[in-house]
Amino acid sequence: MQYSTGTLFLAAAFTLAGTSIIAGRLVCGVLGTFTITVISLFFALLGLLPLCGRGVIEAVKQMNLQDWSRLLLQALFGIFLFRVLLLQGLLYTSAGEAGLLTGATPALTALLAWIFLQEPLYPARCLGIGSTVIGVLIIQGLCSPGIEFSGEHVAGNLLVLGAALCESLFNILSRISSMKDLGNQATGTDPIVWTTLVVCMALLLCLGPALAEDQAAALMSLSITGWGALVWYGLFVTALAFICWYHGIKRCDVSVAAAFSGLMPLAAFLLSVLLLNEQLRWEHCLGGLLVILGMWLTVN
Repeated sequence: MQYSTGTLFLAAAFTLAGTSIIAGRLVCGVLGTFTITVISLFFALLGLLPLCGRGVIEAVKQMNLQDWSRLLLQALFGIFLFRVLLLQGLLYTSAGEAGLLTGATPALTALLAWIFLQEPLYPARCLGIGSTVIGVLIIQGLCSPGIEFSGEHVAGNLLVLGAALCESLFNILSRISSMKDLGNQATGTDPIVWTTLVVCMALLLCLGPALAEDQAAALMSLSITGWGALVWYGLFVTALAFICWYHGIKRCDVSVAAAFSGLMPLAAFLLSVLLLNEQLRWEHCLGGLLVILGMWLTVN
């Protein structure tokens, strides 16, 4: 029961994470990368702080140096570097393509879990991860002839792949923290408290660069759609998705989480087609089915 509940949380977390591509596309190029991140994190805190109350203060009092180092690393890889690389990549590649490239996360996470956590790679799990990766490659169009990439396009894709690597490292760090229970009950058992602390740390990391971007005028002229994207990015992509993630990773292996991360590129591409009118081809349908098959194989 606990395992199945964990998979539901993971599915919700990665589906919400997939919408970050759409939200980012609506504001990148209008606002600076760090400004987008800071404003979205501010909205996340507005939603999180009423939920955890004084729990954050009590958790901070009990944290030791090891807890602070885990907090810093999770904020650095899971929010700061992930969003900087993703938003920069979106300046040079399409939202659908960026979303699909994050499908590299399952293979990267499973490989890192095997290296650092000694999690076994069962045959079915290997097939599932392989199916997910092949599905993403088919969706990406790398199996189709005549595809050419400009230098900027390649740079954008590499930035998105860097974001996928940061997401994978964050997955591993989160699992290590949940296994060690963070050294105390306050932070180890309450995902809302820990999410709030990670968001606060990421906000501190981004604040200086955001101020240097000097985006006050751009913020004043931002459209209602832009503000809506920032609110969504904060409350749902950050606050709710991270809460679901920490609930899920406490109950499942990292390799299972890796398989569910295939929902992120799938959701991102479908939303890009529906909301941004990006092209849907037969490769996308076939690749999407392989992503779903990969998730099923990995959790069974």
